[in-house]
Amino acid sequence: MPTWLQWSLIGIGLVAIVLLSAFIVRQLRLLRKDTALQRKQAAFQADRRAKIVESIQVLAMAIEEDQVEYSEACLRIKGLLELVAPDLLAQPPYQVFQQVHDQIQHMPTHRARKNTDRKFIQKLDKERFAVEDRHADAIRRAATAIRQHHF
Repeated sequence: MPTWLQWSLIGIGLVAIVLLSAFIVRQLRLLRKDTALQRKQAAFQADRRAKIVESIQVLAMAIEEDQVEYSEACLRIKGLLELVAPDLLAQPPYQVFQQVHDQIQHMPTHRARKNTDRKFIQKLDKERFAVEDRHADAIRRAATAIRQHHF
């Protein structure tokens, strides 16, 4: 084999080694960046979950101390439970949050409530208070249970 061919093949081999090394370094950087992003997202999700659980606990305490309307608390707790433990909504005593939600979900809230006729709102409030009265004991028991539940 001629010398020039040997040197050409050695040169081509060195170029291939450099290109492959650059590719490997680039892939390692991307992998590290992706791993760091995954860690950051996991930390964010854990923090978000902790804040949701804390909100559930605060709402439960507000129910126990009669600082919030039961219907409003049930709507909020149901929404928060769907994010962290949706299976609890089908289990006693927590299922009352789902039951109350199902019975009052058709009622307007926020801006829609402000834009609705007052007499109709009074009728809906009567219905909502009746639902609260019917489920008051179960709501209090569920609030106590969920406050002590370990998520």
